Amino acid sequence: MAVTVYIPTSFRRATNNRDRIEVTAVDISRLLDQLEASYGGLKGLVRDEGGEVHHHVNIYVNGEAIESLQGQRTALTDGDEVTIIPALAGGGLRRAAVAP
Repeated sequence: MAVTVYIPTSFRRATNNRDRIEVTAVDISRLLDQLEASYGGLKGLVRDEGGEVHHHVNIYVNGEAIESLQGQRTALTDGDEVTIIPALAGGGLRRAAVAP
């Protein structure tokens, strides 16, 4: 199953700056295994040491979140597009200046 994986900018340092990678895998779990084996720098960025996808990372198959499908057991078929998106942080509220 040839699947195209979109790599977000913040993870591209681990993929030699590649933004798209073609992978052959039958489900998301095996896709992530393959990505981590081929690009060791991805290990720990997408999944924790127990193999679970980090809470701040979202994975989509053809635009649909894997949480609404079968999680890492979500089956893949030829031509699917997988997108990995880490949550953005920052932009907290500004505090008003307080006069002494």
